[in-house]
Amino acid sequence: MSARIVLLGPPGAGKGTQAARLAGELGVEAISTGDIFRANIKGGTELGRLAQEYTAKGELVPDSVTNAMVKDKLVSMVGEEPNHLGFILDGYPRNTAQVAELDAILEEIGVTLDGAVEITADPEVVIERLLKRADIEGRADDTEPVIRHRLGVYAEQTAPVSGVYRDRERLVQVDGIGDVEDVTARLIKSLEQFG
Repeated sequence: MSARIVLLGPPGAGKGTQAARLAGELGVEAISTGDIFRANIKGGTELGRLAQEYTAKGELVPDSVTNAMVKDKLVSMVGEEPNHLGFILDGYPRNTAQVAELDAILEEIGVTLDGAVEITADPEVVIERLLKRADIEGRADDTEPVIRHRLGVYAEQTAPVSGVYRDRERLVQVDGIGDVEDVTARLIKSLEQFG
């Protein structure tokens, strides 16, 4: 199965874990913007240097840089037959402007997106999960107010992305609470809706 999907969900919903599991199950690549940033920074690319200028100051990397990195990654993956290209985008698009940019990139390389899968989770469960992870990993800065702020930012900026895909009738929502294996099974089952 060659899936081409966007994976959405709030911080702590398990996107990273599920993107990796889905990629393995489907035989496609999980593309995380965080991984792309790190690879470009480590590789000393021009985009990596630009990204590092922002992250070193604690600022968000601008859409223009993020879009260029995602485009480079997708273009480099396209072989002789673009329709056999499979991927799971984790962490992109983060806003509606990036949705438009992704549309343009995919059109340029001759690939269509199957749709978006949104992992949903009760905010209180997510907060509890992130506080537990912060305790285990020693993340002193992941306090409840910080986590609530991150969830608010997600709701404000990223949640409208799911609205775009809902309007296109290309969105499925999957409950992200439960055993990791059960959530993966629900996600795989949900992909059947894309035909």
